[in-house]
Amino acid sequence: MTRSALTLALAAVMAASMWCYADFILVPYEVADAARNGRPRGNLSDLYPRWWGAHELLLHGRDPYSAEVTREIQTGYYGRPLDSARRTDPKDQQGFAYPIFVVLLLAPTVKLSFATVALLFRWLLVLLIVGSVALWLAALGWLISTEAVLVASLLVLGSFPAVQAIKLEQLTALVSFLLAGCAAALVMRRLALAGFLLALATIKPQLAMPLAVWLTVWAIGDFRSRQRFLWSFLATLATLVAAGEILLPGWIGRFRTALRAYLEYAGGTSLFDLALGPTGGRAMAIVVIVAVGVWCWRWRRVRADSEIFGWTLSIVLTAILSVIPTFAPYNQLLLIPALVLIFQRGLRRTKAKPLARLTLSFVVLAIGLPWLATLGLDGALLVLPQAVVERAWSVPLWTSWFIPFSVLAALVVCVLEVKKEPTTSLPRQTQPVALLAIL
Repeated sequence: MTRSALTLALAAVMAASMWCYADFILVPYEVADAARNGRPRGNLSDLYPRWWGAHELLLHGRDPYSAEVTREIQTGYYGRPLDSARRTDPKDQQGFAYPIFVVLLLAPTVKLSFATVALLFRWLLVLLIVGSVALWLAALGWLISTEAVLVASLLVLGSFPAVQAIKLEQLTALVSFLLAGCAAALVMRRLALAGFLLALATIKPQLAMPLAVWLTVWAIGDFRSRQRFLWSFLATLATLVAAGEILLPGWIGRFRTALRAYLEYAGGTSLFDLALGPTGGRAMAIVVIVAVGVWCWRWRRVRADSEIFGWTLSIVLTAILSVIPTFAPYNQLLLIPALVLIFQRGLRRTKAKPLARLTLSFVVLAIGLPWLATLGLDGALLVLPQAVVERAWSVPLWTSWFIPFSVLAALVVCVLEVKKEPTTSLPRQTQPVALLAIL
């Protein structure tokens, strides 16, 4: 067996181990635990609240933010409406806490059954995740073989964030693809397309808007040559907001109310809050936001095809995961560009420095230990009773909260070296022409 074939086989085994863990250990544990504690389980699809809201708004003119529609969403998502008198009922109300213009993306599906929509969407997410890997590799200038792209795609598809995103039918995977497409379009100087894709990504504003702020600063840094990006983004966003106003007058106020409610029942806790407590978490979040802001301002004039631009994109996306007031592993799909740069250039440039080796070791351990754990649990399932193996269901998830921190630390160490060559351009042959042609 050749080295490339062996690498591909190993990646396939690691990916399969994660999916087997999810299907045969994690999900059975959750089902049994819900039965023991009287928690309801319906379709548990994160797409369903958005889809049902779009269905009711477009077909029946009903307000998707209303309490009545929320109870109907709960019936599908949990199997019945939640009852506040039941202490074991989930706190997450599963309200329609998205900008109203998300219904425009879902409009073609509202006359289909949700079972059909869910099946199609799961396969679409697989394609989008693979596509985002290819777009990030190309946008960041990593020219590798087809076999290597396949290995990278398998590893991402077999990571817990991707498995969770696909199983929960999470729109984060779509947003990740749109942001990757935006970055690739900027490198190719297709500025209008980049602005359009970024505006679509604001269906999840907590993930897209911080990046939009940085790219707006970047566009103003050389307004004459970059204004097409800014005008495209603003025009597309204004069109989406206006279309939402036509569909549901006053939707912005309803969305703000739904968002506040979501932060209350979903916890409103960031990773920094979990690690340092509320006070320490807020203080560290401010430090990170200020530091990232200073960094972005310093490099606002760099070209999109320069290395430092890619590092800045990665820093912004990684910082987002640390400071937003929610924690969900599927959001870690946004770490793909940071990991690409760390392993492509960071290892090569900082391998002789002890601090760099330490931070990169933390990254490897944080993302590698879940696969080792799933391999062990899947093997144990062959010889031990299901109930015994399920007791260790949380082991593969132990490092989930630590992954963004380790990646952010490694990025900081790497950019201290990379900033010495800020104008280095990416290889022109890596431009993702084929994927962007589809867009």
